[in-house]
Amino acid sequence: MSKPAGSSGGFSRFRIDFSYDGTDFAGWAKQPTLRTVQGEMLKALTKIFGEDKNDFGMRVAGRTDAGVHALAQVCHFDLTPAQLKRAGRSKITAKRLQTMLTQEIVISNLVEVSHDFDARFSAIGRSYRYLIADRSTKKSPLTSRYVLWVLNDLDTELMQSAADVLVGLHDFGAFCKPREGATTIRELRKLTITRSENQIEVYLEADAFCRNQVRAIVGALIAVGGKKLSIPELATILKGKTRVSAFKVVAPHGLALTSVEYPSDDQLAAQAEKARRLRSPEEISV
Repeated sequence: MSKPAGSSGGFSRFRIDFSYDGTDFAGWAKQPTLRTVQGEMLKALTKIFGEDKNDFGMRVAGRTDAGVHALAQVCHFDLTPAQLKRAGRSKITAKRLQTMLTQEIVISNLVEVSHDFDARFSAIGRSYRYLIADRSTKKSPLTSRYVLWVLNDLDTELMQSAADVLVGLHDFGAFCKPREGATTIRELRKLTITRSENQIEVYLEADAFCRNQVRAIVGALIAVGGKKLSIPELATILKGKTRVSAFKVVAPHGLALTSVEYPSDDQLAAQAEKARRLRSPEEISV
């Protein structure tokens, strides 16, 4: 495996592209007493490279909550020269890592990358989908772990009209679980609702999402589609920037991360620096 430009110095960086069924995981982030996706990944890396007190510098594109799935997740990890020597650079492959994991996690690619690449901060876009089955759809027990079942009929045209209100650069404080030192300003680039015979798909694209944002937005759209929340009320909630009880944060099992987008290699470092800067309310156009 050749060494890419920018990988000089005290460590080498690797990118992993992977997917997982989040049903039986307590989310992405490592926790001392719970089974998590990162915990399983770190166990596998430890078997290959030995213990690392800094968790191999691992960082993920999107920290999914308990029960949330990923069809296209990305993380990076770093190796010291000693760790590389122990494993053998040519043997650092997706196939080898996969043998250390259960079938709930599937590795699609593992490649050495530049130090400029940061799985989280270099990303310029992420997309999610949320699957719903209402009274009018055909339900299957084989999809019950991945689709939210609701008892009533949902008006998807009304849901799309509500979705259009949310698209754009906004402070999504009404839809996010606040985190100290973090902003809730996000650019929601696309939000579409599509009905098929078997399900309703809510598809979202944004530069990034804050915690619970997608599941709260879906909960609000379900409330609108079920005629329990009006579109003007939704617009008022968005402008209020404060969490309310007018809709529920839906269950995690219907949610899946579907893609992560990155700029060209020469823009990775600049994007990472930009992403680390907090947005200000002045950026939002009135």
